[in-house]
Amino acid sequence: MTDKKIVTIDELPALVGTEIGPSEWLEITQERVNTFADATDDHQWIHTDPERAKEGPFGGAIAHGFLTLSLLIPLWSSIFDVEGVGTKINYGLDRVRFTSPVKVGARVRMKATLTKVEEVKGGVQLTTSGVIEIEGQERPAVVVDFLARFLR
Repeated sequence: MTDKKIVTIDELPALVGTEIGPSEWLEITQERVNTFADATDDHQWIHTDPERAKEGPFGGAIAHGFLTLSLLIPLWSSIFDVEGVGTKINYGLDRVRFTSPVKVGARVRMKATLTKVEEVKGGVQLTTSGVIEIEGQERPAVVVDFLARFLR
């Protein structure tokens, strides 16, 4: 089990440059892909038709890029938290790249580096560079810079 780093808002500036994680591995199942397809109305066959996808460009069904990106939140939450704050806000993304497809059945995990802490009204904004890795592959699935606000 991965150790979760739990800090206070006042400890954040000292953590700039620190790598957090990796998280535990998470399997990408066809059920998860289908549920995401239903939620987003994106039923493209490369995601939802495993038999047809075997003949496609990836040799099997793959997760939606945005599904993999959405796992940022539970993966990040499993490795990092700020305690003693009133509100936690996912503030946005500065840069996202889908560098490798994630085949159904693959496992992914996340590691991240805290890159910036800025004072904002009522708290701080944290910028983090995250990487969602695919087990057994050199190239990650997603590279992302994301912003979170922690308000007192």
